[in-house]
Amino acid sequence: MTGYDFHPQAVIDLEEIWEFIAEDNLNIADNVIADILASIDALPPFPNQGHKRTDLTSRPLRFTIAREYLIAYAPNEKPLWVIAVMHGRRNPRVMAAILRGRE
Repeated sequence: MTGYDFHPQAVIDLEEIWEFIAEDNLNIADNVIADILASIDALPPFPNQGHKRTDLTSRPLRFTIAREYLIAYAPNEKPLWVIAVMHGRRNPRVMAAILRGRE
């Protein structure tokens, strides 16, 4: 048991990240996804370790970063619920809209 689960769209986020990077380099794509998953693996024992982003949502979500990707998750859910994995340089309005669409 991993202690976390993914919103169905968060799984698609990971697939799209991998596909985008894999167009240039399969090994780097694998490494980026491995780093993201390693960051997620570290969340369940200390679910409140991430930071809040009140500029993106008023929900009680936390955020952590893996490479240049922002991972949004619900720390109070059991198992911990990964809501989204988004590139950190995206427009904050776009990120907020993505999160609103995943309530």
